Amino acid sequence: MAGRKENLKSPRSTEEARERGRKGGVASGQARRKKRALREYLEARLEIMTGDVSTAEAITAALVDKALSGDMRAYETIRDTLGQNPRQMVETEVSGGLGLHHEVTPVVGALLARLAKEEEGQA
Repeated sequence: MAGRKENLKSPRSTEEARERGRKGGVASGQARRKKRALREYLEARLEIMTGDVSTAEAITAALVDKALSGDMRAYETIRDTLGQNPRQMVETEVSGGLGLHHEVTPVVGALLARLAKEEEGQA
């Protein structure tokens, strides 16, 4: 359905546009300050030592343990955090001549091999 001209609002005056822009700028500044404060708080909390390890190291170890136990979201988080681009090519032939190609990094390949070994041991 096409818009109707009578539904259009009249153009804002320069003063009204300026006032709306100012309010938007103030709100944007508040949001940036709040986001920065949260980031600084998290960074400070991650630096706190618990025994011989930092909080960040403890969280990382727990995340790796979850990935090794088969948690795919933990695995994806690790992969994405490391910024690893797929390097190792895995090819699978499907009937009809269609080939599927999926690249996996060496680290991910080793992790998948370990998970497969653990699965074989459980079966």
